[in-house]
Amino acid sequence: MSIVTEKRLKDRSGSKCEISGSEENLVVYLVSPKTEAIPENCILITKSLKDQIENPETTNANDWRGLSDSMWNENLPVQIVSWRMLARLKNHDLLEMMYLEEDALEWAKATGEDQDDEGKIIHKDSNGNILFDGDSVVLIKDLDVKGANFTAKRGAAVHNIKLVFDNAEQIEGRVEGQHIVILTQYVKKTK
Repeated sequence: MSIVTEKRLKDRSGSKCEISGSEENLVVYLVSPKTEAIPENCILITKSLKDQIENPETTNANDWRGLSDSMWNENLPVQIVSWRMLARLKNHDLLEMMYLEEDALEWAKATGEDQDDEGKIIHKDSNGNILFDGDSVVLIKDLDVKGANFTAKRGAAVHNIKLVFDNAEQIEGRVEGQHIVILTQYVKKTK
């Protein structure tokens, strides 16, 4: 994350979490599936809330009381995160009051927060961390690559992954210059 982006986010938010208003433990959060860490794609948020976004099973509704204010924030990435969390928390009253342009709504729906859990395809690494387009992962096992004459070695980094939209157990990425499909059970997300 660039220092310039963090400074611009602090200036934009008054050095406060753009969701809760807290001034403690602030981090920059890149709103997936965006991959460029510029202020137009990021928000300043507490580490606790960021962790809850990335690990839905840890979501504590009380920590998200600021959504009724942040949903009206003038900055689009704040609106996107607010929409996603309102959808996750099934707060339909506030969701119905929100208006997003069509392309913004598409960005908001990119993680499937608005879908029922049965219909949602969630990609998780070997440790159960949720994967998003653009994440970086490390291979945890040597993998023989079918159709190519090489083995993807354990510890190899795979940057800017793409999720296979219809299969929660597969991601795509480049290893040794080759575009390959990798099973999520053999990768670990890097922070």
